[in-house]
Amino acid sequence: MGKVAGRSPAGWRAALLAGTWLVHFLGAFGTGRAELTCRACLAAGKPPRGLLVVPAWPGRGGEERRFPAAAKVTREEPTGPPDPSASPARPGPAGAPLRGTALAPPGRRGEEGSPAGRAPRRRRRRSPAARRRARGVPAERDPPGREAAAASPEQPQGRATRFRPEELKLTSTAFALAGDSAHNQAMVHWSGHNSSVILILTKLYDYNLGSITESSLWRSTDYGTTYEKLNDKVGLKTILSYLYVCPTNKRKIMLLTDLEIESSLLISSDEGATYQKYRLNFYIQSLLFHPKQEDWILAYSQDQKLYSSVEFGRRWQLLQEGVAPNRFYWSVMGSSKEPDLVHLEAKTVDGHAQYITCRMQNCTEATRSKPFPGYIDPDSLIVQDDYVFVQLTSGGRPHYYVSYRRNAFAQMKLPKYSLPKDMHVISTDENQVFAAVQEWNQNDTYNLYISDTRGVYFTLALENVKSSRGLEGNVMIDLYEVAGIKGMFLANKKIDNQVKTFITYNKGRDWRLLQAPDTDLRGNPVRCLLPYCSLHLHLKVSENPYTSGNIASRDTAPSIIVASGNIGTELSDSDISMFVSSDAGNTWRQIFEEEHSVLYLDQGGVLVAMKHTSLPIRHLWLSFDEGRSWSKYSFTSIPLFVDGVLGEPGEETLIMTVFGHVSHRSEWQLVKVDYKSIFDRRCAEEDYRPWQLHSQGDACIMGAKRIYRKRKSEKKCMQGKYAGAMASEPCVCTEADFDCDYGYERHTNGQCLPAFWYNPSSLSKDCSFGQSYLNSTGYRKVVSNNCTDGVREQYTAKPQQCPGKAPRGLRIITSDGKLTADQGHNVTLMVQLEEGDVQRMIIQVDFGDGIAVSYANLSSTEDGIKHVYQNVGIFRVTVQVENSLGLDSTVLYLHVTCPLEHVHLSLPFVTTKNKEVNATAVLWPSQVGTLTYIWWFGNNTEPLVTLEGSITFTFSVEGMNTITVQVSAGNTILQDTKTIAVYERFQSLRLSFSPNLDEYNPDIPEWRRDISRVIKRALVEATSISSRHILVAVLPGLPTSAELFILPYQGATGENKRTAEDLEQISEILIHKLNQNLVQFELKPGVRVLVHAAHLSAAPLVDLTPSHSGSAMLMLLSVVFVGLAVFVIYKFKRKIPGINVYAQMQNEKDQEMVSPVSQRESMPNVPQSELMSLEQLVDEKLDTRPIGSISIAAETQSTKEIPTYVNV
Repeated sequence: MGKVAGRSPAGWRAALLAGTWLVHFLGAFGTGRAELTCRACLAAGKPPRGLLVVPAWPGRGGEERRFPAAAKVTREEPTGPPDPSASPARPGPAGAPLRGTALAPPGRRGEEGSPAGRAPRRRRRRSPAARRRARGVPAERDPPGREAAAASPEQPQGRATRFRPEELKLTSTAFALAGDSAHNQAMVHWSGHNSSVILILTKLYDYNLGSITESSLWRSTDYGTTYEKLNDKVGLKTILSYLYVCPTNKRKIMLLTDLEIESSLLISSDEGATYQKYRLNFYIQSLLFHPKQEDWILAYSQDQKLYSSVEFGRRWQLLQEGVAPNRFYWSVMGSSKEPDLVHLEAKTVDGHAQYITCRMQNCTEATRSKPFPGYIDPDSLIVQDDYVFVQLTSGGRPHYYVSYRRNAFAQMKLPKYSLPKDMHVISTDENQVFAAVQEWNQNDTYNLYISDTRGVYFTLALENVKSSRGLEGNVMIDLYEVAGIKGMFLANKKIDNQVKTFITYNKGRDWRLLQAPDTDLRGNPVRCLLPYCSLHLHLKVSENPYTSGNIASRDTAPSIIVASGNIGTELSDSDISMFVSSDAGNTWRQIFEEEHSVLYLDQGGVLVAMKHTSLPIRHLWLSFDEGRSWSKYSFTSIPLFVDGVLGEPGEETLIMTVFGHVSHRSEWQLVKVDYKSIFDRRCAEEDYRPWQLHSQGDACIMGAKRIYRKRKSEKKCMQGKYAGAMASEPCVCTEADFDCDYGYERHTNGQCLPAFWYNPSSLSKDCSFGQSYLNSTGYRKVVSNNCTDGVREQYTAKPQQCPGKAPRGLRIITSDGKLTADQGHNVTLMVQLEEGDVQRMIIQVDFGDGIAVSYANLSSTEDGIKHVYQNVGIFRVTVQVENSLGLDSTVLYLHVTCPLEHVHLSLPFVTTKNKEVNATAVLWPSQVGTLTYIWWFGNNTEPLVTLEGSITFTFSVEGMNTITVQVSAGNTILQDTKTIAVYERFQSLRLSFSPNLDEYNPDIPEWRRDISRVIKRALVEATSISSRHILVAVLPGLPTSAELFILPYQGATGENKRTAEDLEQISEILIHKLNQNLVQFELKPGVRVLVHAAHLSAAPLVDLTPSHSGSAMLMLLSVVFVGLAVFVIYKFKRKIPGINVYAQMQNEKDQEMVSPVSQRESMPNVPQSELMSLEQLVDEKLDTRPIGSISIAAETQSTKEIPTYVNV
């Protein structure tokens, strides 16, 4: 399933715009933590400092969701130490550091078009304020249209946004982290929940060394007014790398030392006041805290081992080896009965991935469970809420499976021809799966699908949603779920190469464009007519850290959405402004012409805006009326390069800490800003007004009318705790509350009709006679829709009696989708039936090897039918299903093979020109299965392909020739190459040896090659014959023997080759020396071996062409007989043993290669003219006989290497 997307944790939002990271950490978390980067350091060419948010355990309050498809983000996500040189990634769950900054290391600075020492910025059209700065106007001068106005607090949509020119001052204090001026990273933890403790870990990350060289730990007990340095409490020489916080008990802190120095943990139970140090025998890469038990932790090591601790890291126990990174999960409370159950993806011994579950303190082989039968694709396990997802690829296509509430897995059903090539699970909220699927014809877009409750049947929600790649290669989907309003999403859809922003209020059933504001920032009318012109928003943090893209919403402020974007025909990266909606996306107002980061204070009652700029600033803007008017406040007396902003966690956020530097050489400056002074009092009931949630006037959203209360804009009172909706009542169901069911498509008339590929009756295929099933009407109610009555009865699926059906659509496949199986191993066959009474049918399975089984009903085969084949070959598996109404049958041809281990090409070393030679591929083991043989001759670029392991061929030119055979068996291809010498004539002599050689003969190819060289050297030394005339080959088997070839070598000077008489003379010399026992060699000290002659044969040039006349042939035969008589006399006269030359010549057609390999009669020699090329083999209609039964049996005296030799 690739990497799986998820929602960002509650309240998290970070944007790096114009070189500044701003972190929104307000009103959402029980704790806050961030890793900050010194932006001012960039101007001096120093290594960049990263900003990273690491929230506490997310809650539902203040939740805001984006959808990076980078990794799963859930409440049980494993968290790991950040790579300071890596790009920013999505946040993980509480208490876990994540990956570092998006800024490039120093070696990447000074790119073309950007000043040295600064990161490149996106080129865009400058706003009027930017143009004024270029002319020398101060950076923080009021923009146009900021004149004071005394309009009504509830400003109409057509009025311009008001900016108050007078400067007000906020209550603030500053503190410098003295001595840390060189530190370029900081991690911050703010406990919140009435706790005044803030912890800051600053680090010096050396980008050249790739490690942390210094660190300091700071602690504040007065909300950040002052800080105490704690280096002496953790060890002056200790270098800290990461800070963790227990998500269920913020008083428990864990510090991890730098792995380059030591592997230790420092644990605190009093919010970081004191620490105890524990050494580790492994290196932690990531941690996963339990969602309920504060002392339970899973630790993932760098060597892919998973450890567990029930004592908050004080003791560890090895849980499992070979665990996939980020593929381990705690059991989800409510779904898994055992809270100590761990879900993980582990590698098997043979390298496959498998989904297993086990107890955190007892994960032995006996106690492990394997919920999914068989293997899964690597890095595909996801456990999220009530769902478990895995992926299995077969036949080149990925298949996705889901388990709902830990029940049996079912294959996820997308529309038949979606043909996904990538899928990301985005959300599993409210018992429904939201998934992004990239289909076969998509490259940079995804389709959004939404499921039924079980996560099995998916219907299309939106096509062609824009996607992009993050800095770490992760997929980013342009989809945003608005916090506080159930079923409301924003998405950027690509239409005709233009990206447009759409909004839905009913979970994707209906989408529409955003209406642009009626006026701009100055009150001038905006001429933008739908659908040709609309408002477009950036829905994610851009992969480029210097481009904008920001959107924010909160559960505690359900009507307010703040985002950056533009007005026009499509989404653009230029002319970006800031927009706000106070009525949940129905209307929008422009609030800034430049990019700002907007934070929520006091449950959204106050908006805080800080401009993105590379210059130092000391002002920010506050709005008490949902962005209609803004007041300028100073938060520091000295301009500050802002690196990040962190708000106090909790629902009543009124304290904010600004992190920055006065200059690139200064220490970290921490400015504590207290907003309590801007409020007159706490709000009373009369300070609020009701507000009706609606969509273009329709008050029924997700089947209910909801009324919220809002603070009146003219009131500056403090809201305090968020109370939620004032009232909610269900609506009467209409057609708009129902989406099309699986297999149905909405037509232009609004009706849901079956797709061309869908058979509505197929839903009853798993139904037995006498039972009932839900017969779809073509509609299904949108999940979480609360409507009642109305058309609900009409559109809801009706129970219907299961019809009695004859079996139809029977299929049998292997569990992995392959048509092959291994000999001696279990193969699982799956029986599938499109329709039929599954409870009342008989199933008969014939495996084709003489074994057959029967089953009483189809349900008994749900886990597959297992069988073991003892022999190789092609087996015809037949399945027949029968009930009282009919029968159906199907056939599967299964190829059973065993692994091919070795191939040996059996070929003579020497042959005569124009004479047929036999080549045989000898296999080990001999019974492998269906094979294809590919033959390569010399430098030919076109191979010959056969289904037989033996061929015959001739050579018409003298010289050395190479022959290569490749044997293809399934996914395995092995080959062997041999060289053969071709001459017009040569002689050969069989050699034997003294018996002591057999004692040292291991009968392996390497030994035979070495002994051949030794024998040849002994012959040359004893006879002084040139080594070019001698070729020796030791034969396999015992007793040891060899073949000596006497060759007519032609020298480099072009002298004539040796004639038959010359070869005869050389033979006589060799035989003479051999008979006198003058040829011997020393095998090892004290072991000498004598070489003897056994038999001599000659191969003269013989012309077999039909052009010879009859008289010539008679004359030739006469000469042969005379020569034979002379030779007999010569033999008896000279008494040379074993010479029978002319008798051999009489049987020229019998001069075939004599091979110790005995071929079956069904395997004839194939002349070269009958061999097929690759194209011919494909076009040839193959015989249906079991070709898997081809075998090559070797004689008992032969070995795996069985060469053959010419004996003429």
